[in-house]
Amino acid sequence: MSRPAAIVQGQPGTAEIGLATVAPKPARIVLAALRVVLGLYFLWAFVDKLFGFGFHTAPDKAWINGGSPTTGFLSGVKGPFAGAFNAIAGAAWADWLFMAGLFGIGVALILGIGTRIATVSAVLLLTLMYLASFPLETNPIIDDHVVYALAIAALGLLGAGDVYGLGRWWKALPIVQRNHWLT
Repeated sequence: MSRPAAIVQGQPGTAEIGLATVAPKPARIVLAALRVVLGLYFLWAFVDKLFGFGFHTAPDKAWINGGSPTTGFLSGVKGPFAGAFNAIAGAAWADWLFMAGLFGIGVALILGIGTRIATVSAVLLLTLMYLASFPLETNPIIDDHVVYALAIAALGLLGAGDVYGLGRWWKALPIVQRNHWLT
C-alpha cells in the first residue's frame, strides 16, 4: 500500500490529506465519538460545578451560589505536592482558570474546533490533577487522568476535530489562518 503524497497546504488545486480522508469509516466514527464523549466529560464537570446538581458538587457549594470549584479538591490534597495545591485552593484566579478550562476544553472537543489549544490545555489540566491525586489509590503509577490525557493527545495529534466535527471549517477561518495556534 502506498502512502499518500505530501500535500502543500495553500497550493492551488490541492487539499489537505488527513485522518478524515484516509482512515476507515468505523475508525472515524469511533474517534469522533471519543472526542465528543471526552468533551461532554469536561463540559459536564463545568456545569455541575457551576450549578451544583448534586452529582459531584452539592447545590450549596455551586460556583453560582458562592462556592469555590477548586476548594474541595485542592484543599484535600495530601501527597508530595500538597503545599502548592493547598495554597491555591479557593483562589479566585484558580477558580476562574479551572472553570474556563473545563468549559473551553469541553466545547472545543465537542465541536472539533481549536483542538490544538484544547489538547494542550486538557493535557496540562489533567497532569496537574494527576499530581494533585498523589498518592494514587488503585495503581501506584496510572490513574484516569493519565488515560484521559493520552486519549486527548491522540485525538489532537490525529486531527480528530476534522472528523464529523467543525475542524475543517474552523481551520479555514481567516483569523485561524493568521494564528495557527488556534487550530
